[in-house]
Amino acid sequence: MCVRLLQNGAGGQAIIAVLTMACLGSARLCARLGHISARRKTPAAVVDPLVRAAFFKTQACSSSSSSSASATAAPLVAPSASSIAQSYTAKRALGTMHTQHPGSLPREDHAPVDPYRLLEDDLKEIYAGMRQELTINTNQKLLQTISTYYFDGQGKAFRPMLAILMARAVNCHLDVHNGKLLPSQRSVAMIAEMIHTASLVHDDVIDQADMRRGKPSAPALWDHKKVTIAGDFILSVASQMIARLRNPDVTQVLSMVLTDLVQGEFMQLGSKETENERFAHYLTKTYRKTASLTANSLKAVVMLGGADESIADVAFQYGRNVGLAFQLVDDLIDFISNTETLGKPAMNDLKAGLATAPVLFACEKYPELNPMIMRRFEEPGDPERAFELVHKSNGLEQTRFLARKYNMEATRLANSLAESPFQKALVTAADMIINRMK
Repeated sequence: MCVRLLQNGAGGQAIIAVLTMACLGSARLCARLGHISARRKTPAAVVDPLVRAAFFKTQACSSSSSSSASATAAPLVAPSASSIAQSYTAKRALGTMHTQHPGSLPREDHAPVDPYRLLEDDLKEIYAGMRQELTINTNQKLLQTISTYYFDGQGKAFRPMLAILMARAVNCHLDVHNGKLLPSQRSVAMIAEMIHTASLVHDDVIDQADMRRGKPSAPALWDHKKVTIAGDFILSVASQMIARLRNPDVTQVLSMVLTDLVQGEFMQLGSKETENERFAHYLTKTYRKTASLTANSLKAVVMLGGADESIADVAFQYGRNVGLAFQLVDDLIDFISNTETLGKPAMNDLKAGLATAPVLFACEKYPELNPMIMRRFEEPGDPERAFELVHKSNGLEQTRFLARKYNMEATRLANSLAESPFQKALVTAADMIINRMK
């Protein structure tokens, strides 16, 4: 049995990530995982006693029942595929929903809540607001066209959805603002999606991607220099929106997202870490490039709602765990999906020279992957051979297991909040990530 502490990708105190099944005989990998070197101080993971002490209270909000969390009630049952299909554009559903996922901790009320249906009007307003911000901040028509190209409402809108859910769940938990979303909290949801989309624009230029979300990418349609500038423009408008919040603490939190994002992108471009350092490097990169945005944007929205430090940390840790799980699942899907279902080519990561979790786990059984990783799969046949070895190894199962562990921690944190439709939707949202793997 292999148990190791995996630390926050940005540094700080270790969180519990049990890799018993994930190791599956890979003792050498477990010996290497250890503690990731602390790079800078970030909020520590919330442990069970802290959650119980901070949140042992019952609130009712909107149409939710006022019953408190129960340690013995039956698990949530996720909504069916037909239910999801009726929600805010079926394209947003992250995967067919299944019942009784291990990450769904017990609650007294078994009824699931579809987050996209719950937030249908909010998300429409978010997309309209983002397009408006990008349009009114320039009179150059082509810049307007390119910068708004990915804001067509066809994305998953996962980050603004999480931000709104957490804001309203905590507003209900604190019994403030009548459980409603504040304008400043809505702005943070928009900012989070704009930062994410700007990173997609830049990624597509760097990777020379032809497709994004099932349609031609921006670089496939316009000059690369103009597309790059459009990505910069999206970030500049998001920065203006941060300044308009007039909250120094929130500004600092959201500024960290941009710092992490740039560092994560730079780490992804390649480094010469050793075999012993690779997984630590991967987790740090994943936190900075993906999870920091969800963690810090969720922290920001609850700070704007008046939450204290302990609740802000619950929001941060939920976003962090969801973000890490999301990226692990994304890395997995690259090996089990195709262009039609994924919206981008299969083996896209390998062809881009990226060694993701399935590859790193597969290295334990097939060391021949190590030189491929070092040369970033550049030799003819490297991506295809690596793809084959990953499927022959336990790499996919190990990645699934690790994603589920992050999902379970996110669910535990969501269940520490007072029950409300928004709190329940946070649980569903975490399960939706995992169900993409099925």
